This record gives sequence, structure tokens and C-alpha cells, in this order.
Amino acid sequence: MNEFARPTLKQLSVLFLSLLCLTTLAQSPAPKPAEPSDGVDHITLGQSIFPLNGAYKFSIGDSPLDPATHQPLWAKPGFDDSHWETVDLTPPNGSFDPVVGFSGYVPGWTAHGHPGYSGYAWYRIRVKVESLAGTKLALAGPSDVDDGFQVFANGTLLGSFGDFSTSHPSVYYSQPTLFPLPSSDRASNADGTEVLAFRLWMEPATLIYAPAAGGFHAAPLLGHAGAVSAGYQVRWLEQVRFQAISIIEVLFYCLLMVLSISLSIFDRSDKVYYWIAIVYAISACNMSIQTVGTLSQFINQVTLNLLVNGLFFPLLLAIWLMVWWVWFQLKRPVWLPKAVVLLTLLYMAGDFLGEEIVVGLVPHPLAVKFHLLSVAARLGFLALLVLVVVLGVRQQGREGWVALPAVLVLDVATFQAELGGLHIRHAWFPFGMQFTLGAAAQLLLVLALFFLLLRRLFVSLRLQRQQALDIQQAAEVQQVILPESRTVYPGLLIETEYRAARQIGGDFFQIIPHPADGSDGAGSTLIVAGDVTGKGLQAGMTVALLIGAIRSTAELNSGPLVVLEALNRRLIGRDASQATCLALSIAADGTCTLANAGHLPPYLNGKPLDMEGALPLGMIDGAEFSVMHFTLADDDKLVMVSDGILEATNEKGELFGFERVAELLRNNGAVKALADAAQSFGQEDDISLIAVTRTVGV
Repeated sequence: MNEFARPTLKQLSVLFLSLLCLTTLAQSPAPKPAEPSDGVDHITLGQSIFPLNGAYKFSIGDSPLDPATHQPLWAKPGFDDSHWETVDLTPPNGSFDPVVGFSGYVPGWTAHGHPGYSGYAWYRIRVKVESLAGTKLALAGPSDVDDGFQVFANGTLLGSFGDFSTSHPSVYYSQPTLFPLPSSDRASNADGTEVLAFRLWMEPATLIYAPAAGGFHAAPLLGHAGAVSAGYQVRWLEQVRFQAISIIEVLFYCLLMVLSISLSIFDRSDKVYYWIAIVYAISACNMSIQTVGTLSQFINQVTLNLLVNGLFFPLLLAIWLMVWWVWFQLKRPVWLPKAVVLLTLLYMAGDFLGEEIVVGLVPHPLAVKFHLLSVAARLGFLALLVLVVVLGVRQQGREGWVALPAVLVLDVATFQAELGGLHIRHAWFPFGMQFTLGAAAQLLLVLALFFLLLRRLFVSLRLQRQQALDIQQAAEVQQVILPESRTVYPGLLIETEYRAARQIGGDFFQIIPHPADGSDGAGSTLIVAGDVTGKGLQAGMTVALLIGAIRSTAELNSGPLVVLEALNRRLIGRDASQATCLALSIAADGTCTLANAGHLPPYLNGKPLDMEGALPLGMIDGAEFSVMHFTLADDDKLVMVSDGILEATNEKGELFGFERVAELLRNNGAVKALADAAQSFGQEDDISLIAVTRTVGV
């Protein structure tokens, strides 16, 4: 019996078959008592079933082969087994299954003088069957056995449960078996005696999970072929029904995984959704493999133990710990994630070697020590989980207490083996379905997490609404601090366009007139335009900083180079805060001074100015910026553009580019038309334009 075996299946099947016996025995001759002198069980059968409780002859070890036939000598009817032990499979009064607590459990050979033994063993029984002429008989294999077996009738192999073609048989979860008895064997025996021999194999790992492991825990059933076949079908139906809860668990896991993935898409900033999706994806795989291993022989017991105990269970413990670590937003102790990785590796190694999944890989005494290592790792996980919960409650307060029931249910689901040692009942059978404490805890955990995720989602929605409101208000403030789209100053017509890629943009510009600068009172105009790296709220905050610096600096000195140097000092030391910028001063007579900090050169009458490049703002302290002087004549048009226009990209991946910009400007296109063209082409970044037209004499 492996960890996942549910041996209580035999109680329901034996109950069914016992009722069937009562109804059929009423119409059949009663079994004759065994003759004490010949040591043979005398059975008279009609259409009934009889449990072969014994007495059996039993021996550990494996049979030598007949040199002539290469068949086991211990299977032959003439083999002398008088020196073997005698075993009776009648359930002792008050006996119960140590796994699920049901009565009618027959302790195995480890409880009868062979503790710690695993490997081959043999059972032999002689029965004398008296039945009506032409009656076909069949044998139902034991409903609970550790772990696989072959059955022989008078030395003839009837069949097996498990693959015995190699020296290390492949065994599976206990399943119903049916073996028709050949009538020719009974006819050949003058006294009608049938010698049934069972060759058993038990995995070393089974010793860990059952304190009374070894061999039969329920007797085989012998009877009329029709009755045995009917019982065989009923047992399979019960087996499938037993797994109904497991199938429901898989569906719940898949639904919660999909929910977590959906929430992670909705809120990518919360990493806990990714962890929960991973933990339930692994849980679904784990339970699916267990169900397949229970209802089929596609996965043998060694592979099942390796996947479930050696891989999935340590991963689930580790990821659940990380779920709550991320859930509570813990940062300390910083060593905890590394400790989780170490415990996971220790658990896997201890389980793989301690359960002797590969027989003979390590000596059995050393395997016991490795098993203790896996137990220690398991308890280490429990200690870390308690630590995370305590820290989470202390740090999160109410949020921690809300999550506490889910964590407690997780403890019950994960450490139910330890709870079983406290004699806490952990299996029920409503409507014939097996419902364990672990399954109940898992379902409650699913419900608890579902409500916690909904609560977390509502909190996230509230925060996102608040953030959206903050962004909207920031966008409104940004629009307020930007100049009007069309402004007329003495001798200048200034037109602007601004199209943010998001609600808040990283482009900025300011137009600051200085009417008292000139001796004739005509004054000058300062225009500053730039582009902050990045987009969104962070870029918007940097824009607000730069605009404030532009205003405060221009009040003292409106020289373009002075302004750029002041802005550079403001950005130095701020991580990931850089900006390209142009500062242009236009005097009343059209004389212009232009300073550039890595920005695109402006276009004069459709042609880009030949201007030296320079580093953007915020790169290095004391950076030198290029400065040039020129004069705007009457009707000259100077256009400053941001790189968002040039980098607009269409569906084919083509850039809007310099040529399209130059062509539109040469055709005296309005800045709005240019902005519309770039935006419809495929806006990727913020778009801003400033067009300055000299209008003296107008």
C-alpha cells in the first residue's frame, strides 16, 4: 500500500459481497466445516462467494525455479510447505485500518514477526471446492494488498496485479482484480483440492506509510464466476466514485488558477496572483496524476511516488510559503527565500533516498536517516510558515488576521499525516465517495482564497480608481501650466500643439515674454521646449519640476544658456531623470539666441538649422551646451518639434521621419495639420510643436 492507497475500499466491497452471500447461501448448500485431520478447507458452493481467510502457509523470500519448467517451485501443488508459518486472514475483533480508521483490517507481515521487511513473500492455501457440475468459478484478488502479486492455481499462473517481468516488479495502486479458475485443474484432481499460491512484492517505501504493512490486508474471494464478476464490477464503480472528490478538486484548482491568471493580467503590479496561479497549476497536475494512478496502470507506484512525494509536494510547500510571503508584502528576514530553496532541495533528496524509490541505491539503514531528513525539512517548512504568518499579522494588522483562517486550513491540508498520528479522524464516505480531511481542507482553502482574492481585487480597484483620479487631476494641472495654443505677441505669432501619448506627457514648453528688456520698451520673448525621458506620471512630475525651474530662473536671467544650466543642475542626482531641451530668446528686432541640450534642431522656413549637438540635461554636472545666433526676418517661420513626431510608426513599422516633416513644413502646413498627420500615422510618444512666425508690420 502506498501513501495514496485508500484501502477502505475493501469494506464497502466486502459488505456488498457479504450481503450477496447471505441471499445466495439461503438457496445453496451450507459450507461444510473443515476436517481437522487433513488440514484442508472444505467448501460447498452454489452461486455464492466465500472469503479465503485461511489457514494460509506463509514465507518471506522468493521461490527457486524448477530447472525443467522454469516455473516457481513454491507454486506447485506438491510442494511441501508444512514448515512454513501459518497465517489466518480473518480480521481480528476491534481491528481497524491505521490510515483511515475503519474496522476489518488485517495487519501485514511486519506485525507478525517480520518488521522492516520488504520484497517478495508467498502465501499458499489448499481449498476443496464442492459445486454443481459445470459450475464456473472465479477468484477476486484482495481489495487491499501491499503491493502487487501473482496468483497460481495448481502451479498454473492465472494472472497478476503488476508487472513481474523484471527482477523489480512494477506495482500500482490497489485495484479490483478478477481471475477465472480453469475447470480442467479441478477435474484433474481426484479429491477436488485446489492449491492457490500468491507471490507478493512490497515496495520498501510502503514501510513508511503503514505501521502494519506487508502482504494481504483483506482475504481474496472465491466463488461462482457470475457472482464474483458482479462484485468485480461493483468494486470498479466504487473505485471511480471514490475519486469523484479528487476530480472536483482538480476542477477547483483549475478554476482558481484561471482566476489568478485573469487577476494578474488585470493588475500586473501584484505578484501574488502569479504565485497563486503557479501553486494551483502544480496542485492540479499533482491531483490529476494521483487520479490517473488510482484508476489505471499507466503510472506505476515508483513513478507516482517520485512525482508526487519527491517533486510536487516539496514544490507545493515552497510555493505556498512564497504565496504568503508575497501576500503579506514581507521583506524581512531577507534569508527566508533562500531557506525555502534549501529546504525544498533537502526535502526532495531526503524523500527520494529515504523512501528507497530506487531500490538498492542506498543501504536501508542510510535510507532511514534520509527519511528523517525529509521529515525535518517538512517541519522546517511548518516553522517558516508560522514565522511568515506571525510577521504578516504584525505588519499587516487586519489584513493578516483576515488571511489567517486560510493559512490554518493550509496547515491542516499539508500536514494531515502528522494530524493522523494524533488519532484525528480524517476520512468520511458520504454517498460512497471518499472525503478526507485533506480534501476538505483543500476545498476550504480554495473558498478562503477565493474570498481573499475578491477582497484583494476590490482593494486594488479602489486604489486604481484613486490613482486614475490622481492622474486625471495631474493631467488637468499640466494642461493649465501649458501656454495657449495660439498667442500673439508684439511682432510674433506663436502657435502650439500638444498631444500626450498617455494622460500625462513628458513633453513641455514655456513662453515667457519680457516687455521691459529692450531700450525701446519692446522687450523679448523666451521660449523653452523639451522632452523628458519616459512617459506617464513620473515624467509628468519631472515636467512640473522643470517648468518651475524655468519660471524661477527666467525671473532673474532669461538668457537661454543660463536657463539650460539651471535646469541641468536641477536634474543632476535624480535617477533616470534626463531631458532634451531648447531655449530660444527672440529680441524685438528679430535677433535670436538658441541654446540646445540634445534636442532636435528647429526648422527655419522648412529647413532644419545647422546646429551642433550637445548632451541632454541631467547627464553630467557642468555640461556644455551648444549656442547659436541668427535673425528672424519678416514672415520667417521657426518650428520646434519633439521626437514624438519623427518616431510615429505605422502598422508596417515605417517611421514618420524627417522627410515627411520637412515636406509638410515646406508646404507651409499648420502645426495642427502636422500634429494630426503624425498622430494618425501612428503615435508612439508625446507630440509637441511650437511655430514662431515673425509678423513685424502686420
